[in-house]
Amino acid sequence: MFERKEDIFFEHFQLIVENLKKAARLLREDIRDLQNTESYAENIKLLEDRGDQYTHAIFKALNKTFVTPLEREDIMQLTVKLDDVLDGMEASADRLDLYGIRETDAYMQLFARLAENCIDEIGAAIQFLVKKKLPNIQKHTFRINDLENEADQLYRESIKILFTQNKDAIKIIQLKEVYEILESILDACEDVADVLEGIVMRS
Repeated sequence: MFERKEDIFFEHFQLIVENLKKAARLLREDIRDLQNTESYAENIKLLEDRGDQYTHAIFKALNKTFVTPLEREDIMQLTVKLDDVLDGMEASADRLDLYGIRETDAYMQLFARLAENCIDEIGAAIQFLVKKKLPNIQKHTFRINDLENEADQLYRESIKILFTQNKDAIKIIQLKEVYEILESILDACEDVADVLEGIVMRS
């Protein structure tokens, strides 16, 4: 499928996206009932480890490849920002298990759904990047920005409800951190969109 040496970057971007999609699906399933958080956290950690391998492979290829399909800085930034998305999902699953949270709520489920939708948009944008159809990327980056704005609103609402309707101080601290980490996944997705926007603008 990829014949030229420099296409290893596009190949690994696609592998990273597929890995992200798997992690997003697992996180959504985890949050749906929170009865097997340890298992989900372990499986998402395995995907995070695999993502690190893809990241290292890209950086290694950068050091060995003279001609790259994108600017080196763009490849590095896109790789790092994609990895940040996966780190956020791994951290979310870890906290849910660490704190022994066994009751889901609408906010966590909505965050997980927004994250999964965002990652689908990233995947579509990466496909156009691979095909070198750069103008088609923007409709997906715009959608990512919209989803991130939804997550911002959701975070504000979740924190307001948490502090006004909950009297358990420990639970407040735990859920606040979980909401923050879940929202950070969408922030990381927006960072990916910003890198992609930059690539389009410079093309």
